[in-house]
Amino acid sequence: MELTYIIVLAYFAVIAYLGWKGYQGTKSDLDYMVAGRNVHPYVMAMSYGATFISTSAIVGFGGAAGVFGMGLLWLTFLNVFVGILLAFVVFGGRTRQMGHHLEAHTFPELMGLRFKSRFIQGFSGLVIFFFMPLYTAAVLIGAATFISAKFGINYELALFGFSAIVAIYVIMGGLKGVMYTDAFQGSIMLIGMVFLLIFTYSKLGGVVNAHEQLAGMSGIAIKIFGKAGHQGWTSMPSFGSPFWWVLVSTIIMGVGIGVLAMPQLAVRYMTVRSKRELNRAVLVGGIFVLAMTGVAFVVGSLSNVYFGKNVDNLDFAIVTTTTVGEDGIEVSNAAPPILAELAPKPDPAKGITVEITKKGSISLLAAGKNVGKIIPSYVLHATPKWFGLLFLLTLLAAAMSTISSQFHTMGTSIGRDFYEKGLLGGKRVKSSIGVTRIGILVAIIFSVFLGYWLQRTYGGQGMSIIARGTAIFFGLCASTFLPMYFGGLFTRKITRAGAISGMLVGFMTSFFWLGFILKIKGKMPALLAEACFGKASLLDHAKSGFILWDQVDPLFIAFPLAIIVTIVVSKLTRPLPEEYVNNCFKGIK
Repeated sequence: MELTYIIVLAYFAVIAYLGWKGYQGTKSDLDYMVAGRNVHPYVMAMSYGATFISTSAIVGFGGAAGVFGMGLLWLTFLNVFVGILLAFVVFGGRTRQMGHHLEAHTFPELMGLRFKSRFIQGFSGLVIFFFMPLYTAAVLIGAATFISAKFGINYELALFGFSAIVAIYVIMGGLKGVMYTDAFQGSIMLIGMVFLLIFTYSKLGGVVNAHEQLAGMSGIAIKIFGKAGHQGWTSMPSFGSPFWWVLVSTIIMGVGIGVLAMPQLAVRYMTVRSKRELNRAVLVGGIFVLAMTGVAFVVGSLSNVYFGKNVDNLDFAIVTTTTVGEDGIEVSNAAPPILAELAPKPDPAKGITVEITKKGSISLLAAGKNVGKIIPSYVLHATPKWFGLLFLLTLLAAAMSTISSQFHTMGTSIGRDFYEKGLLGGKRVKSSIGVTRIGILVAIIFSVFLGYWLQRTYGGQGMSIIARGTAIFFGLCASTFLPMYFGGLFTRKITRAGAISGMLVGFMTSFFWLGFILKIKGKMPALLAEACFGKASLLDHAKSGFILWDQVDPLFIAFPLAIIVTIVVSKLTRPLPEEYVNNCFKGIK
């Protein structure tokens, strides 16, 4: 344990040094918001990847792979092809060129300047500020829960302490501090995940043997999840089934497409000097994202093989009972030690007796209770003890790199985009950096409050929907920003009214679908439908052919509508002055 504390303290010491280095190099708004536009390609690529990949990817999506199987590797393909290759080569070059020329410091500011609209910049800032904290809170909960369990401290202490450490170097060092620490944290993440893959294949008898064993377990998956469309961990779910809609429409497409319009990622393109350096970052970013998501999804799926081999047999029962004795309530848990930690917990105050019998591996049991525990439990039992420390640093790095970028993005959105450029109409304030720092502080307080409230209200339940919640946020960004973003970069024909209309339709349709149609996890009611109408969904169990309407992700409805509205309104409304538009595209071929 002493070694753990020493290494963790050394890790935080390096983070503190890099944050201080960022602070020393921050002299202007340009430094604070876009890192001076002179970041090294390696730092940019690792910062982009580390921001993109958080604990939700490793723990949340890795755990989801323990349920859905290798089908999640389609998301890895989209992450690399769309999130790196297409994003850097196609979107990145134009974003960098236009951002530099228009002197944009944030993603909302870039869109506001491109369409000459304070409303676009201010509204985009509000969307980011109010909806990104839900994603940030999920990452905070994962990090604080892990730290609390690892070091035996109170959850609230872990939450506030962890958030305070990140807050210090984000507020002081700006984007330079964030990107320096991201690059260091991304390097740790890469090393940790490569070792995890090596350990997994070594433990399961090699690559071919491991995958053959997983394919041979398809009957178990079908017996348990067959009604929902599961066809085994090496196959895609049956077309049109509930499992298919969740995997394809929400997890794969939501994140795979949404990555193009993530504000905290788009701003990274504006931090390098030239397109040549942006292209040099493609290889580093591609290898990093492939290693992060590919390893997490493969290991999550193969955890079924490991736990299946290490349980006495695949027909096991977990029985948790509560009995009242002379000294009060005594809880006895009849389960093999390896399964006890994932057993459903009774409620002594209510005298609840829980009895669950499953046929399958620990991953399936965890999937029914807490998907977020699959990867940590696998690391605990399947890897050497020293690797647990490296994995701890990997998760800390993943959480801190993502959260720091989210804090910075939310702060600049409320400080610069909404307040300074929106409410004040672009009038200069005494200190733009000072306003942004206040915005970051407000964003941090808001996010930490959500992390505290969600944990107190829902306990461990929130961990089981990290992957889906993350995907929903990515989809919201795609529907709200992507039509405007794409049109603004690649055509002169999108008008200001078209951009605003498409943005509002994408946002409002997504919000309506999330509130009244989509049933989270397939069982939990839509966010507002039950409270307003007493129904789990306004389209509860509605089906048209293979379409299960209450399982369709908002992206599939809102994104096409936003595109259509953007194009149609642009055809019917007055374009911006030709001279202004040509100036926006100056230097872009």
